[in-house]
Amino acid sequence: MAEKSAKQKDKSRRLRERIALSLPVRVYCRESKDREWNEVSRLVDVTPFGARLRLKRPIEIGRLLLLVSAMPRQLRCFDHVEDQYRVWCLVRNLKLLDPKTIKGALIEIGVAFVGKRPPQSYLANPASRYTIAERKKDGDLWAVQEESEEMRETADQRKETRHIIPIEVVVELIGEDGNILESESTVTENINQQGASVFTTIEAEPGRFVRISNQGTQLLAVVRRRSIGSDGIARLHLEFVGGEWPL
Repeated sequence: MAEKSAKQKDKSRRLRERIALSLPVRVYCRESKDREWNEVSRLVDVTPFGARLRLKRPIEIGRLLLLVSAMPRQLRCFDHVEDQYRVWCLVRNLKLLDPKTIKGALIEIGVAFVGKRPPQSYLANPASRYTIAERKKDGDLWAVQEESEEMRETADQRKETRHIIPIEVVVELIGEDGNILESESTVTENINQQGASVFTTIEAEPGRFVRISNQGTQLLAVVRRRSIGSDGIARLHLEFVGGEWPL
């Protein structure tokens, strides 16, 4: 019995070992009902349950993506005889890259494979964000659940305590293909580790991405809101993606 348990543990560990595999992959993303994109990239490494890859476009943690590649059969959990492996995945983590040194890539993401089809809620609203749910058993792909109002409220409460600190920053509006459309030097109105409000002249609607930097700190952020204050000055209300601002 002990020998069998040890073998099961070895098998489980092997399934989770990351394999360096620079395999071409096409990434499909539907950001909303009327906005979608796809990009050809390469895997950095992979397991049967997830992968790492780099993208030229920004994206949020919690988004669903469709990956299509000629994945080796031994790394697949379904469609073993198909030429192309089409697997839906959830963006779990993200780090910002320097496009000048990483072949134009803006971000590196870690994704968890969630199955052959997306959840029904995604089909109704592709802008939904998801989290990992508890798996049924060790060999299953990851299950996901849509972010609940309670989850969002808890996250919003963490963002409520903002420090009224004017920090000089550079804000760069990122285009759909990862290029910088607009840049400005400005200051924060308030800030905490999860987000900030900055004075701006940039026209950016909710859901757009910016790069915000100050000396040695550089983060990706998503625009949650643009507002005009009683002083007539516009603000961008930002949520940091893939990192926290050091305070």
